[in-house]
Amino acid sequence: MPENSPMRLKQCNQAPRRGIWRCLPACVLLWAAGPVARADLNAGVAAVNATPPLEMQAPLGGYGERMNRPAEGVHDTLWAKALVLDDGTRRFCLVTLDQLGLPRSVKESLMPRLAAEGWTEATVMILPSHTHTGPEMMAMNHRNRLQVPQLGIFKPELLDFMVQRLAEVIRAASRHSTSVRFGVGSVRTEGLQRNRRGAPEIDPELTVVRIDRNDGTPLAALVQFTGHPTIMTAQDMHYSGDWPGYLQREMEALIGGGAVVMYFNGAEGDQSVIAPDGGSRYERAERFGRQVAIRAWRLYETIRPAQTGPLAFTCQPVELPPAVPHRDYHKTGGQEYGLTPEVLSVVLNEWLPRSAAVHAVRLGDLVIAGVPGEMTAELGLQVKARLRKAGAKHPVIGGLANEWISYMLSPAQYERGGYEASVSFYGPSLGPRMVEAAVEAAERLLP
Repeated sequence: MPENSPMRLKQCNQAPRRGIWRCLPACVLLWAAGPVARADLNAGVAAVNATPPLEMQAPLGGYGERMNRPAEGVHDTLWAKALVLDDGTRRFCLVTLDQLGLPRSVKESLMPRLAAEGWTEATVMILPSHTHTGPEMMAMNHRNRLQVPQLGIFKPELLDFMVQRLAEVIRAASRHSTSVRFGVGSVRTEGLQRNRRGAPEIDPELTVVRIDRNDGTPLAALVQFTGHPTIMTAQDMHYSGDWPGYLQREMEALIGGGAVVMYFNGAEGDQSVIAPDGGSRYERAERFGRQVAIRAWRLYETIRPAQTGPLAFTCQPVELPPAVPHRDYHKTGGQEYGLTPEVLSVVLNEWLPRSAAVHAVRLGDLVIAGVPGEMTAELGLQVKARLRKAGAKHPVIGGLANEWISYMLSPAQYERGGYEASVSFYGPSLGPRMVEAAVEAAERLLP
């Protein structure tokens, strides 16, 4: 795919149901779906290069031991991609991004730039891949004034760059519209993941959405698969999409026709991937990404696009529990990120939001529950099971949606401790509360 090449756009239908909610800081409206009048689905898709220029000296994120060091080169391009869906009366935009995660500052800064074009907090959902060889997310947090290298130091020009690229890709996707049909498929994979906390839960499901123009030519594909992109380590100092970047490029080549492939993660809080042995870490990431791409492409080939809707979306407000430190925060995550008692006090009292939002979107048989952080697989599987029981054929989690607020664990996982618990900042009740919010939001989209 050429640098900064916009790709095409589509539109979809979303349905109002009973009620409008005022989302706390993260969204404006909630539309819930009831009976949907079927209409032709139109859509557009675009991709732009979101790799910060090296002269910006943007720090590489994902590991505290990098100590805010800037990226030393570009191994492979980081992309922002947007899919705009429109039914002629309402629009929704799904954005995927080769990025570790986002602080609230990014969407706070983005939406005013797009307001004149009719976009609102509720109609845009951003899903970072969680690559650990992308820009440091806390370097884009304007609330970050701590000057702690392990956490990343705020860099205003990086925030401006990322917001500009996100606005650019949404506008590019909005400029081109074509009638489309789509289909959804899921398959269980084997041997690709492990639970890094030693627990039995993994989420091996691979879900693909195939979107074709009405003439049968390919437009886009969405791929959801759960796992940390951490094949690269803190010693790898070049920008890279890690295995999700390879997955997208390989699948685009397999599909051909200029199709755009968009990847998003799931409830990956405790999910690691099992990369092949041998070669450099970049080579291992490439081989793993290609493994997933081939399985996704084979599934893609079995999907017969026939659906034209419905499209529905919601934004569910969530009051967060009080922010508190885990008793063992200093032993693992706290130690890595320089969270002294003084620094942690600032993080808990000045950085962390008191409320958040769960976004959900339905596209035909697909239902995405977008959670604003890193949920463990146990909780993600609970959400998916309950949504299936409620009638969703292909429910998935959209991890790190719009912002990163914390890890999200079950009470038992939180009490057990470990790295994930040490950077879970809202106590043992956050996980169950987010499960309920995600289920409630997504259930509103179902018949």
